[in-house]
Amino acid sequence: MSISNEALQKLLREVETQAIAAQQQISLVRTQQASKQREMRMAQLTRTELSALPADTSIFEGVGKMFVSLPLSDMQGKLETQIKEMDGEVEGLSKRLHYLEVSQKNSKDQINRMLGGGAN
Repeated sequence: MSISNEALQKLLREVETQAIAAQQQISLVRTQQASKQREMRMAQLTRTELSALPADTSIFEGVGKMFVSLPLSDMQGKLETQIKEMDGEVEGLSKRLHYLEVSQKNSKDQINRMLGGGAN
């Protein structure tokens, strides 16, 4: 059973639209992933710097336009929590990136099959 040219063109446009949307999402996810990795490196560096300080050192955290004094252990705990959360987010973004890349590849393969099948 043959598909009419109009139906084939409509299907081709749909698949192209999906491929373009997937490419845009891939770019967005890569940007988000890079941003989270930068934040995570900053938190790790801060944690490393704080671990070199004596336990009785005064630590201040910026809150809006002011600074609040915190015990060193509390700040280290906050940084550990931040790092774990960001690691989970990066992992989730990696999974989403993989899904989008597979989706885009499938769309391109489908376009190639349609164009190859239409030429025969």
